[in-house]
Amino acid sequence: MTSALFSPLTLRPALPGELTLRNRLWVSPLCQYTVVEQDGVPTDWHLVHLGSFARGGAGLVVAEATAVVPEGRISPHDTGIWNDAQVAAWRRVTDFIHTQGAAAGIQLAHAGRKASVYPEWGAMSTGASGSGTVPVELGGWQTVSASAIAFEGYAEPVALDAQGIHDLVTAFATAARRSVEAGFDLVEIHAAHGYLLHQFLSPLSNRRDDEWGGSLENRARLLLDIVRAVRAAVDVPILVRFSASDWVDDDWLAAHDLADSGLAGWNEHDTAIVAAWAQDAGADLFDISSGGLVRARIEVGPGYQVPFAETVSREGDVLVNAVGLITEPAQAEEIVASGRADAVMMGREFMRDPHAALRFARALGVEVDGVPVGTPPQYRRAYR
Repeated sequence: MTSALFSPLTLRPALPGELTLRNRLWVSPLCQYTVVEQDGVPTDWHLVHLGSFARGGAGLVVAEATAVVPEGRISPHDTGIWNDAQVAAWRRVTDFIHTQGAAAGIQLAHAGRKASVYPEWGAMSTGASGSGTVPVELGGWQTVSASAIAFEGYAEPVALDAQGIHDLVTAFATAARRSVEAGFDLVEIHAAHGYLLHQFLSPLSNRRDDEWGGSLENRARLLLDIVRAVRAAVDVPILVRFSASDWVDDDWLAAHDLADSGLAGWNEHDTAIVAAWAQDAGADLFDISSGGLVRARIEVGPGYQVPFAETVSREGDVLVNAVGLITEPAQAEEIVASGRADAVMMGREFMRDPHAALRFARALGVEVDGVPVGTPPQYRRAYR
């Protein structure tokens, strides 16, 4: 059977850094909060965790949100890419991914006002436990954001000044260079899920009155400067992850005393405009998710975020991938075959089954001699 999902996709064709991915079924960045030493160095857990997806047939495996500076970590147990020890440790991971025929990506991130929180599992390696922001005396740090507006339940951040913003652009570019040294085939700039770049994009969290606030052009300035700096630093493909909606409505605004403020949440139409600008600045594909900026009610269901990807692709005239409760072979195939998105990323489904790509290939009839395409030689006898 011919499958759109299992057809190759080439990013940056005929340009420096051209990359052909063996299929269009990819692994989303999945935060693990598992760096026990709190030094940002990935561990054997990351090698096995990410390597299993490559062995299982995924076309692209994207490593979790990885901080470009120590204070950009979501939790003290996050991975980083700001020093040589981290580069060396990541190289073990990318080398293995490549042996399995997959490409390796890394999500470059800064959590902003959502940084310095307890790991999702609740306790740190020091024994400290809790929820929300980790106090400085227990290993936390002062957070930063576009404006001094706290995420609900977290400590108040400090608004970044001009020098801090310029330093951040440099940090992303430096992290991108280190990522290439570590063997990654592409980088993804994290501008979604309520983290720092999303905090600059949305008027709900960005109340600045300088060159980084107010108009859409100003709120997008930091992201676009980072894309340009990363493009100048590396030739590999650049992805940008966006949240295409803050999921706020009039009721939410009224409940937060913003009904008469003139403010509105970030939406898919703004995302499409900024994605087109980012493409002009050097980005190659856009990873379209949603939510995370504020605590809002999100109506979820199978493929619930795919329409956002469709809108961004159509209005921005850009390549996109879709995410969000994509769990079935026929569902993923339809999304790509119909042109609703150029690729699909899955997270929870790959965690449930690291060989999901092989399972999808078999279900769609994408086999060679009765063996799903992409099956490692050591596993082929499982299908005979």
